[in-house]
Amino acid sequence: MSDDENQFEQGNAGSSHTYTESAGSLKKGGYVMLKGHPCKITDVSTSKAGKHGHAKASIVGKDIFTNKTYEDSAPTSHNIDVPFVTKKEYTVMDVQADGFVILLNEDGSTKEDLKLPETEDDFKLVQEIREQFDAGKDLLISVLSAMGEEKIVGCREAQDK
Repeated sequence: MSDDENQFEQGNAGSSHTYTESAGSLKKGGYVMLKGHPCKITDVSTSKAGKHGHAKASIVGKDIFTNKTYEDSAPTSHNIDVPFVTKKEYTVMDVQADGFVILLNEDGSTKEDLKLPETEDDFKLVQEIREQFDAGKDLLISVLSAMGEEKIVGCREAQDK
């Protein structure tokens, strides 16, 4: 066997955007996949086991990207998908007229593929970002990431170090 026969491609090893958790252990404020959407749990209730069945968890959540409400139920002993959700802060370098923002990573590289949110629910946030940036303030923007999507969810004025 030669050395080139053992060459494998390095990749993400099939890493997923979700992991599983028991439906009975989900808590309000956590995250869960409901009807294929990453949601923040707004309500969880459990019913006790019936004569011929398992205890069930009824889960209500809001999509973290669209704010749309979804509901689902599952036996508490069954596993349910939970998205990996991360929140990261970036320094704002520019807010462009077309809604795209240019952000600065901690390593000094720029991120230019993110647009200001366009839903009615985010109107105040977008207005605040534009007003503070136009006033010349140094801003930090919070970006929520899950399932390969990203959304700007907050901003604050950067503190001098």
